[in-house]
Amino acid sequence: MSSTVAPRKTSVVQRRGDRIFSGLSLGAGLLILALLAGVAIFLTVQGIPGITASPDEVKSGKSFVPYVWPLVYGTLIAATVALIMAVPVAIGVALFISHYAPRKLGQILGYLIDLLAAVPSVVYGLWGIQFLSPRLVPFYEWLEDNLGFIPFFAGPASATGRTIMTACVVLAVMILPIMTAICREIFLQTPRLHEEAALALGATRWEMARMAIFPYARSGIVSAAMLGLGRALGETLAVAMVLSATAGVVTANLISSTNPSTIAANIALSFAEASGKSVNALIASGLVLFVITFLVNFAARAIVDRRKEFSGAN
Repeated sequence: MSSTVAPRKTSVVQRRGDRIFSGLSLGAGLLILALLAGVAIFLTVQGIPGITASPDEVKSGKSFVPYVWPLVYGTLIAATVALIMAVPVAIGVALFISHYAPRKLGQILGYLIDLLAAVPSVVYGLWGIQFLSPRLVPFYEWLEDNLGFIPFFAGPASATGRTIMTACVVLAVMILPIMTAICREIFLQTPRLHEEAALALGATRWEMARMAIFPYARSGIVSAAMLGLGRALGETLAVAMVLSATAGVVTANLISSTNPSTIAANIALSFAEASGKSVNALIASGLVLFVITFLVNFAARAIVDRRKEFSGAN
């Protein structure tokens, strides 16, 4: 009569270094959550009085929703237009660096892209207001003359160039380096066998990129775009310096001198002179921007998770 012996349970012995590293990692994660919760609580507690304030208690003379809606509109349109301009350029530059340029040239361009990401916002703002704005005026006039039937270019064109379109160009240049750097690293992670298989089947370099690189890197491209969108939504100083904003304006015209402001720029320009419930209204607008940024990142994470089975770049 045979008897079966139950297998012995083996206990995993953790070294002290592993326990310390695990504890530090857990503490860092909890610290991030605590900081996020602290910011949300502060914005909520300080912003509620601004949300419930009557029009005669705030400097704008409006209740909260009519006050913040033009700012939300300006923030979204500036970030969206900047993203539309930056994403194709970022993908093209990243693909050129990773798969088309000679190795040494690609390394040099990669270093330059990384350096651009470290340029302070005030430098981009000075470049936008002193160099870019005057040189875009003839282009805006051309848009008004030839594409004025489109609401975005209806005009009259601004004589100074300090328009929401100029702010979008500055934002696009600002978010371009970080998006390019992320896309470049994702493209370099494409399995070499996939690329060689596509080329062996007779595909051109572009067809290889379209069939082998882009499907693999799709979730990474989405992550880069959403990260750039997050920075564009919260950019303050450069937009405040470039944009000649008009309070309470909602317009689709991108090239006129009447421009909506953004939440971050409005807070930066108005906070020093605000007092009483006006301060709470500005903090409440910051809460709105916090929620928008959170929703954008949440949506990006959901999109990336849906593409996990098609990409190894997560």
